Amino acid sequence: MEKQGVQEQFGFKYGKSGAHSARSMMIAELSTLMAAHPEGATAERLKEDVLTFNLLHKSTANSRRLTYRHLVDLYGLTDDVCLFRVFRKLWHQVPEAQPVLALQLALCRDPLLRASMPKLMELKPGDPITRQDTETLLELHNPGGYSAASLKSYAQNINGSWTQAGFLQGRSRKTLTQRPFHAANVAFALFIAYLQGLQGQRAFNSESCQLLSRDGEHLFRLAHVASLHGYLRFKQSGEVVEITFPGWLNDNEKELLNG
Repeated sequence: MEKQGVQEQFGFKYGKSGAHSARSMMIAELSTLMAAHPEGATAERLKEDVLTFNLLHKSTANSRRLTYRHLVDLYGLTDDVCLFRVFRKLWHQVPEAQPVLALQLALCRDPLLRASMPKLMELKPGDPITRQDTETLLELHNPGGYSAASLKSYAQNINGSWTQAGFLQGRSRKTLTQRPFHAANVAFALFIAYLQGLQGQRAFNSESCQLLSRDGEHLFRLAHVASLHGYLRFKQSGEVVEITFPGWLNDNEKELLNG
């Protein structure tokens, strides 16, 4: 199986379209859903609570269905999806890491949101980003593939998600803030890189880690903190770096990754 196909087995998504064609990452709805369901709650239970019991307080049955579909597109909502299973474990363990964890998972699963990463990663705190900037990135992602109205809507949704995660601030004029993240976010970033075939020092140079910080020493320190908390195992001897994730993969996933 080719590399992209393997990554899709872990929950990554590729292509020209994505969930941000409809909504932002909906952190409020996700938080409500996750708060009501401890680790191990089944996908069927989550679905029933959204569609039947209206846990998210939507006004119509159609709104419930669309909301549920959007959340599944972005997050998976089943432990059968490796990325979601690990995300949920970290989510419940580290509440302060939750908004960035949601963004990290959404970036893995939405090509539209992921197309906006290059611009965000080149900015410094205080630098502005406009809807037009994001529209330009989307046009580069799929030249001629979106109407002007779609570009505007998608860009608004995308910039809204970066704002919900705490990376941007402001309403009509958005600027980059100091990126807020936790050791658990570094652990998840390293795991994402691991599933993409990057290990050791290369994992710290991955987009998933560089999105959090360009300060390698800071990332190393937080990886050590993550190790102390048991999120992962991190060993460093000189320039040799070893990162492992005990219990994060089941046997089938290990075979898939090593196949």
